[in-house]
Amino acid sequence: MKIIVDAFGGDNAPLAVLQGCQAAVEAYGVDILLTGDEAVIRKTAQENNISLDHMEIVHAPTVIPVEEEPTEILKSYQDCSMAVGFQQLAQGNGDAFVSAGSTGALVVGASLIVKRIKGIKRAAIGTVVPNQKGSYMLIDGGANHECRPEMLVQFALMGSVYMEKIAGIARPKVGLVNIGTEETKGTPLQVETFGLLGKAPVNFIGNVEARGLPLGECDVAVCDGFTGNVVLKTTEGMAKFFSNTLKEMFSSFPGVLGAPFLLGNIKALKKKMDYSETGGAPLLGLQRPVIKAHGSSNGLAFQNAIRQAKQCCEADVVGEIQRGLAEIKSQSETQEPAKAES
Repeated sequence: MKIIVDAFGGDNAPLAVLQGCQAAVEAYGVDILLTGDEAVIRKTAQENNISLDHMEIVHAPTVIPVEEEPTEILKSYQDCSMAVGFQQLAQGNGDAFVSAGSTGALVVGASLIVKRIKGIKRAAIGTVVPNQKGSYMLIDGGANHECRPEMLVQFALMGSVYMEKIAGIARPKVGLVNIGTEETKGTPLQVETFGLLGKAPVNFIGNVEARGLPLGECDVAVCDGFTGNVVLKTTEGMAKFFSNTLKEMFSSFPGVLGAPFLLGNIKALKKKMDYSETGGAPLLGLQRPVIKAHGSSNGLAFQNAIRQAKQCCEADVVGEIQRGLAEIKSQSETQEPAKAES
């Protein structure tokens, strides 16, 4: 299996990317196709004693800045490391793609170069977030700020497939993020989506309030990208708040005395909250697997993002989404004649 990796995406590229790729080759037996400035890649690898065994390089001379307009990946930055990676994926020169570059450019480039699965309205970012019972997927995490009800139904299907095939959760519980649990709550978007999800081939449990997400009330939390990004950023902020509070607590004299007895639990919590242990967020709804790694990813995060990409290929996540879409279409076609007869 060959994973294409954007060697210049992220704050710590290309060193952290190369470190993660070397670790992934050794741990998972994958081949890597790196896109980026070949001379810089080889120089970085040599200076840091990183082996490029089982890695090939496709030269890409530029990098699209995170502040650049996302659509420029199709215009001024067609030769950037991310765009070249997408081109290689679309041409079938790799099985999946990993990048820690601009999220906006990633969504635009993947949708228009790799292309969406037939029938999918929008690709969506599925962010796996730790909670009290393990983790849940927040989808959409920020790719689509304005959505229609049928798009949210597709998000639910894609998130459910991922959490079942990759996280190993049988019949993942799907919740619709809302301001109350009653089916009449929310804007017209939530009210109409509620009705559609009840008929979709997912394990829909109803509306879920934001406070229920960290408590593990659902395995897949469905929402538009604006709401999802607010939830995600609030969660990240609270995680930092608790981390800083813990540090202050254990810097006091009583805390220093008690720390040795809680060290194991503290380390376990820190690992659970560490995004590098997950790797990245899948961009679901595309014809090939694409993983968006965090912008500040280190070597471990890139290694785990490559693992995610490999798992998506092995579990045939794309194929499972296509089969789910076919089921939704079949149900819709069955219901339409029934309405016409009545």
